[in-house]
Amino acid sequence: MRTALNITSILVVGIVLGLIARSWRTPRTVEGPGPDEIVYTPDVAPGEAIKTDDQPITNNDVVRPPEDEAWLSRFELVERSGEAVSSEDLLGQPYVVSFFFSTCPSICVQQNQKLKELQDEFEDRGVRFVAISVDPETDTPERLREYAARFGADEEQWLFLTGDLTYIRRIGAEIFQQPVDKKFHTERFVLVDPAGKIEGMYSWPEPRQFERLKSSIESMLDKT
Repeated sequence: MRTALNITSILVVGIVLGLIARSWRTPRTVEGPGPDEIVYTPDVAPGEAIKTDDQPITNNDVVRPPEDEAWLSRFELVERSGEAVSSEDLLGQPYVVSFFFSTCPSICVQQNQKLKELQDEFEDRGVRFVAISVDPETDTPERLREYAARFGADEEQWLFLTGDLTYIRRIGAEIFQQPVDKKFHTERFVLVDPAGKIEGMYSWPEPRQFERLKSSIESMLDKT
């Protein structure tokens, strides 16, 4: 009788210990958000939108790089005039960087129309615009001169640059964290301060961001 009782006790203890060990090994299930809960979605890049069943959600935050990063520095490309232009030549004034190629039939045209709007608004106020071609094989200085004339680009204020494609792609990747070439059209302007540091990136198709870009330029000019 005592032996049977001991065996039963051992079995009970073994079952209890087994259940405890199993609970430690089994991952805890966490309930996901309900249909009415708001969820933060960092995957939505500023200026881009995702669609839900009800309506699109747009992230209108301006992209700002880490303050200690010296982005877009120490580069040298060739301007449509045939002269070399380096990042050091641009120091002392705020400037707006964009990427394009001259045979682009749609986005680049709209983008340059926005730059023309900025050029007219900030004429003779010490702001420059730097348009970098992602198709340097086609966009020679001579071709860029013809292309720039289509938009009434001021030779001193609005620069059109070309150069080594590999290096231009590297600049695009470092700034935008995505490839920049003829197959991909970024819709962001990069605002650089007079010290050569990135102030922010603005999606020009978004009216609010475009206006915020103008305000940021004004703020920089007030400080100079």
